[in-house]
Amino acid sequence: MATEIGRAALDRGAVRRSVPRWTVWAAWASVLCTLPSCLWRVAAGFGVDVGFTGELGAMYSGPEFIAYVWILTIASQCAAFLAFGLVRPWGEVVPQWVPLLGGRRIPPPAVIITAGIGGTAVTLLCVGVALVPSGPLTNPDFPQGAARTIMNLCYAPLLAWGPLIIALTAAYAHRRHRARKGLDEGGSP
Repeated sequence: MATEIGRAALDRGAVRRSVPRWTVWAAWASVLCTLPSCLWRVAAGFGVDVGFTGELGAMYSGPEFIAYVWILTIASQCAAFLAFGLVRPWGEVVPQWVPLLGGRRIPPPAVIITAGIGGTAVTLLCVGVALVPSGPLTNPDFPQGAARTIMNLCYAPLLAWGPLIIALTAAYAHRRHRARKGLDEGGSP
């Protein structure tokens, strides 16, 4: 076990060298895709009038709404930051500071399946909300006019979040497969 932990720690440099530059940019883009909607929600949670009227206007206020906004914002940002696990050593080896698990390799299927499901779910959810003809966006209590434009601009980047995660997952799977076959460092393609 000590040999495995030591070998895992030595592999961190190899992980950084084997990660294509585009995947690092895509990981940053996936995090940034969530930021406008988070800021919009936080503004709504602090009582800024974002354009909800009627029943939705009444429902989207008060302490329960503020708690919902913060939980959703923190959860979505944490999920977005997990994209870095697809391009950083801690997505292949548990960091040393984690009790009991530090230094152990993370099985690729655990990451690939989880990220694949997450990317697909986010894609389906975002496309579903945006494109369903009788979906929530058709509710007359939703923001209208300039408020709707601002809301749409804040939420539109989420349409790219899922596909970015799917692309990062495919690159991660490819890189881990190549590493397992010993092809990353000087092997033939």
